This record gives sequence, structure tokens and C-alpha cells, in this order.
Amino acid sequence: MRITVFGASGTVGSDVVTEARARGHHVTEVTRRIGDAANPDHVAEFALGRDVVIGATRPAPGHEPDLVKNTLGLLAGTARAGVRLLLVGGAATLTVPGGGTMLDDPDFPAEFRAIATACAEQHAVCVADSAADWTYVSPPALLEPGARTGRYRLGTDELLVDADGRSAISTADFAVALLDEAERPAHRRTRFTVGY
Repeated sequence: MRITVFGASGTVGSDVVTEARARGHHVTEVTRRIGDAANPDHVAEFALGRDVVIGATRPAPGHEPDLVKNTLGLLAGTARAGVRLLLVGGAATLTVPGGGTMLDDPDFPAEFRAIATACAEQHAVCVADSAADWTYVSPPALLEPGARTGRYRLGTDELLVDADGRSAISTADFAVALLDEAERPAHRRTRFTVGY
């Protein structure tokens, strides 16, 4: 496959690039210096002739609203190019046991509320879009660098937790899930989540 990764130098993006290359795919890496994910023209240029675009952009603290701008650009640009978009989202809108979402929890950590709110808006933008061929991928509560095991569980709209009540996955295994979806599309124009 021919894959373009926006946010290729980030924590998730770099693991996506590594996983895709290990599988023998041709990867085009796009960083902020090369192309602007918020600009549909740039996105369309890097998407043209590709099989899938993976959006793994994440704004720096204080710039959280850029996430929605990037998402709008990625949706418009991939729609124009006629290429599928896999979007790395957030866990904020996943439902939790007992009802509500993670973002509804009054004990949600204040330091993550701005990015979680931006992720909720990002998801809403995708749901409202009728032109792009998108898939929104929500991580579990904890997504951090770690070993690649090649295993994960799939979910839809509910936060996945393990037997110990922990909701987590390594960025390497998150990349495995993204590439599995890229190779065998099963969640078009919808959201799915993964976790151990």
C-alpha cells in the first residue's frame, strides 16, 4: 500500500511509520515543516495517488484548537483526492461504566481537559462530515510508548478496560491496530477503539 502519514514525527506517528514500513508499505512522512494538515490543498497534494492517509497530528499545549483545524483540513483534502482517512482521535467521548463519557467525569484531570475537549470537537467534526471516507480511532485512557506485542482488543464507543480495570495500550500496538484497519477496512465512516 501507499500510505501518507501526517504527524509522522510525533510519538504515535513515528510508530505508525515504523509499523507500516515493517509490513512493506510505501510511506510518505509529512511533518509540520513539509505540509500543513489544516490546509486542504497540502493534504490533497500528499494524498493524491495514495491508498490511505493517516492523520496523527497532536497540537502542542496551548494550541489545542489546532486539532479541529487540522481535522477539517484532513477531511477536506482527502475527500478532494478520493483517498481514505484514518484519524488518530482521543478517548474523551468514549462511554464509561455507569454512564456518561470520560469528559463528563468531574474527576477528569484538569491538565488534560483542553486536549480532551478538542478531541471531542474533532470527533463531532468527523460525524458531521458527509464527503470524506474517514475512520476515527480512539485510544484507551492511557496511550504511551511501549513494547509491540501485536495484540489488542477492539471496541466501538465504550472505553476498554482490562481485568484489573486498567485502560491502556502502547503506541506500538496502537500502530498495529491502525495498520490492520488500513489493510482490512472494517470501520468506514465510524469510530472504533482499542485496548489490552
